[in-house]
Amino acid sequence: MEMEMETSPPADDYMPLFCVGQHASKRTIPVTAEVLKQAHEYNYDMLTTPITSPHFHSRVLTLLSAHLSKLQPSLYESKSTLGGTSVEPPAPTIPPLTPTDTPLTPCETISQLLAFASSWIDLASPDPLIANLSQQVLNLETAYAAFCGVGNLIVAGPRLHHGSENDGDGIAQYARAIQEALSIGPYLQIQILLPMIDHPDHDADGEMGSLAPFAREQFMTEADEEPRRKADLFGTWDAWNVIRTVCKYNARLSVALSLPRHLPPISVQSRWYSEPLRLLSIDASTFLKNSKGYPVLSKSHQALISRYMRLKNPPWLLLCDVGPIPGVEDLNGNPVPSADGFLSPSAAADARAGSPSPTPAEAAASQSQRYSHPGKKSKDPTPHLSYIRHLQRNQPPRSTIERFGSGYQDYLQAPLQPLTDNLESITYEVFEKDPVKYDWYERAIARALSDWAQQGKATSRPDGKVVVAVVGAGRGPLVTRALKASASTGVEIDMWAVEKNPNAYVLLQRHNLQDWNSQVTVVKSDMRSWKGPTMTTSVLEGGAAPPSERATTSTTTHTTVDILISELLGSFADNELSPECLDGAQHVVHPTHGISIPASYTAHLTPISAPKLHADISARIPVDAAAPETPYVVMLHAIDFLSTLPMPSSAAARESMSMANTTTCTSSNPPNTTATPVIQTAWEFSHPNPHAPNIEDPPDNSHNTRYARLRFRCADRGVCHGLAGYFETVLYDDVELSTNPNTMASKSRDMISWFPIFFPLKTPLAFPDNTDLDITIWRMTDERKVWYEWLVEAFAVLPTSNINNATSTSISAQPRAPPSSSPDSSSDPSNDTDYPHRHSQHPPRKDSRPAANQPNVSSPTLGYAALRGDRKNRESRGRGEGTGAGAAERTKRVRVGMSELHSSRKNGCLM
Repeated sequence: MEMEMETSPPADDYMPLFCVGQHASKRTIPVTAEVLKQAHEYNYDMLTTPITSPHFHSRVLTLLSAHLSKLQPSLYESKSTLGGTSVEPPAPTIPPLTPTDTPLTPCETISQLLAFASSWIDLASPDPLIANLSQQVLNLETAYAAFCGVGNLIVAGPRLHHGSENDGDGIAQYARAIQEALSIGPYLQIQILLPMIDHPDHDADGEMGSLAPFAREQFMTEADEEPRRKADLFGTWDAWNVIRTVCKYNARLSVALSLPRHLPPISVQSRWYSEPLRLLSIDASTFLKNSKGYPVLSKSHQALISRYMRLKNPPWLLLCDVGPIPGVEDLNGNPVPSADGFLSPSAAADARAGSPSPTPAEAAASQSQRYSHPGKKSKDPTPHLSYIRHLQRNQPPRSTIERFGSGYQDYLQAPLQPLTDNLESITYEVFEKDPVKYDWYERAIARALSDWAQQGKATSRPDGKVVVAVVGAGRGPLVTRALKASASTGVEIDMWAVEKNPNAYVLLQRHNLQDWNSQVTVVKSDMRSWKGPTMTTSVLEGGAAPPSERATTSTTTHTTVDILISELLGSFADNELSPECLDGAQHVVHPTHGISIPASYTAHLTPISAPKLHADISARIPVDAAAPETPYVVMLHAIDFLSTLPMPSSAAARESMSMANTTTCTSSNPPNTTATPVIQTAWEFSHPNPHAPNIEDPPDNSHNTRYARLRFRCADRGVCHGLAGYFETVLYDDVELSTNPNTMASKSRDMISWFPIFFPLKTPLAFPDNTDLDITIWRMTDERKVWYEWLVEAFAVLPTSNINNATSTSISAQPRAPPSSSPDSSSDPSNDTDYPHRHSQHPPRKDSRPAANQPNVSSPTLGYAALRGDRKNRESRGRGEGTGAGAAERTKRVRVGMSELHSSRKNGCLM
């Protein structure tokens, strides 16, 4: 039975897999098989373990102290190289590990442990002695962990600040140390533990015995009066980008992300979403307490976890310092219930408005008090774990697209070659699983037939039947829909199906006999060489003889088509040669009243960050040199849109977003976790095409070339790995289909037939805050094939006039929404400061540009409003606030980077 258009999707019984581990930063007992078994009984999936013991830590500190005491500055400061650099004695060598230096040993359960490298080392230290000893420690620990069979090693991220002039200097040194560790453990997966943002308090020397304070003064450059640093929202991402770039996007290197008490803005959350997340670390201080005193997470944290757990490879969850494992570390062996996620409504209730999260000290004190009285029984020995299991059991259902695309996320596929390859039946079957597309096609055909009858339009047949032809009929789904549209409207049609695939042609004939009551004329032909429908007329010969004595002669003539139907669109609308195919078949369309379904289509672009796709494409280069210049069809998932619409600017909106961190919305809907991307139109094709050459003319496809130059304002620094391409099409009148994320919900919600297209960059293009990314793209053609060429340029937008001191170092951080209601929505190509900027050959109709969706944002920003004053000032100027009439800041653009010119000619689509 056909699915009705309004039928709701079936319930989704899918439950995501939450792999939850426990981490105790001060674990006092070795993690034996018995301890791990006890943790499994209480519903933990894994535990963490240090690689080395406090004994090893003391041994390294003793070695360092002895070396420092022997150093006499007068002995080595006078010895200099020709360049004037001091030469000092080499760093001491740390002796190999001994049995007392490590609790680890090879065993059957070692694969269920996450090994933690020592957090007291400082690989990014400006003091070469400290950096050298730190790397020796990491190398020893990595080698021994690999020997024991450990699968995952967690390494603390780099210290980003060692003094006012040393900030970030050690990142490259840290990255090289990680690269060496990857080579030492060839089968180890290494996760870099990083906070979401660079906060001033993250690098505080709080750990006893850290090597960082031992850095010598001559390598530290402190300012006389260093101002208090503000939080850098993308500071830790910047460091991560350096690390993974130095390590060449190694597939065994990923991120362990520590979730803070107050989540950063959506732009930061989306950036980390696009990275290779292996683990989410949740500290006890991140939880709130509800009215019953149970630990819960804010609505914003719940939304973030739900989003991150939808990744193709969902990250593990690591509960940090939430209390010991019952029956092991608390010396209480009484049977207690495990964390099965079935909590009472009061236990799982969200926190009240204004409920503060505990500080790290308060959380530690609460855990200490809870386990310092073994005689006092607790209702739930693992409340944090119970709550996480509760979240697992109550995840929101997947959308239609998520259910259909499961397993296809970020999977690269080469576009089809529809004119040179005959598709298999299974390929057609995948297309036909989309009820939305065919429902919309049927609606468009029915509306066209109704208009034909109501307007009394002429037809190509003398009997008044509307001649309808489906070209590229495949297995016949559009033929079926055309027949249904004819039946529902009562308009008679003469139905034709044209297909070049000989195998599909056999099936079409069977459908005609068994399903279509022989109402369809099936033709095996390339649509471009098809001469059109035929009509047979009978003529009586014999002059004045009586009719009964006159001979009858049948004459077959070719006629025209009234409605030409096709489904030739690719992920970028024209990338599977729909323009060329329909131009070739246009000679059969009636020249005055004939129409095409679809009537027109537009291609759309936006720059994205897609580290996983870049890594996958890079891995293909040894066997396919053209891989970085091939556009791929891919269900984009772990990506970050680099240009997005501004977030709400009103005080009420900011307050609402801030409250999301400390309380739960009364609505059942979680806060919005994505920003609205800026997606611009590149070009348009329409059919019938008045520019197409006549069939008698020499073959020429130059009229189907296109060119566009698009400008995207990027508020935050980032790395562009390529371009995401989408399309929109007008089937007939106001019946439209769209893969554009901004318009898909309103035009063709839950359509699953097409994934986006991805135009990769050979080398990722890094750019700073407040940058214009200018995209230039061409659609090229010759007598054999069609291909694309593209490049991306980065321009920093800098102020050129005197401006207020408070904002003199920044510019508009957020893009202005593309104007959609004004008839003059395209900016002047000569104006470098206008945004957005678009110059396109064959621009789309002004009424076909989708209105920019306004963002529905309720993301958490508590704790960052005061730290983002500079950013808010930039946003205010971008919106024209606070500067007065005529006070717009003048800017100039400075080129800071450019990609290569890419060309897909080698793998172009053959005509």
